[in-house]
Amino acid sequence: MHKGRLEAFSDGVMAIIITIMVLELKVPHGETLGALWPLWPVFLSYVLSFAYVGTYWTNHHHLMQAANRVTSQVLMANLNLLFWLSLLPFTTGWMGENHFAQGPVTLYGANLLASALSYYILQGQIVSAHDQDQSFRAALGSDLKGKGSLLAYVLGTLAALAGWPMVGFAIFCAVALVWLIPDRRMEMVVSARSKTSG
Repeated sequence: MHKGRLEAFSDGVMAIIITIMVLELKVPHGETLGALWPLWPVFLSYVLSFAYVGTYWTNHHHLMQAANRVTSQVLMANLNLLFWLSLLPFTTGWMGENHFAQGPVTLYGANLLASALSYYILQGQIVSAHDQDQSFRAALGSDLKGKGSLLAYVLGTLAALAGWPMVGFAIFCAVALVWLIPDRRMEMVVSARSKTSG
C-alpha cells in the first residue's frame, strides 16, 4: 500500500474524532454569558483532548513524511493507534460531564496511556520497516519525551484511581503542554534525506 492512503485515512479519522468531541459542547438554554458557566468542565475536557489529538496528528504527519515504506505491520499498528484515539470522544465526554470524578479521569488516563503505547508501537514498526536506514534510530535517540510521557500517564491514572482525580488531570494537562513544543525529530530525517539526494 502507498503511504498516501494510510495518511489520508488517518487524517480523516482524526478529523472525525475532533468533530465528535466538539458535538459534546451542547448549546445552553439561556441567553446570558452566565448560562455558559455550567459547561466549563466539558469545555476544559474538550480543549485538553483537542490538544492531544492535534499533537498526534502533527507527529503522525511527520512520521509518515519520513517513512518510505508501509508494511502490513505498520498498517496494523496504525489501526491500533486510531482505535484508541477514537475512544477519546467517549472518555472526554464522560470526564467533562461528571466534573472530573475519579472513575472518568481514571478511564481517560488509561485511554491516554493506551494511545501513547500504540503510537510507540507504530513508531517501532516504522523503524523496523526501514532497518537499513539508520537515520530513524538516530533521530529517535533515547526518546526521553515519549518514555517520560508514558510514565506520566501511568502516574496520573494511578493518582486518579487512588482518589486524587484532579492530580491526575493536572498531570495529563502538563504532558499536553510539554507536547505543544514541536517534536522535530522526524523533520530532521526528511531534511537529512533531502540533503543526501540533493
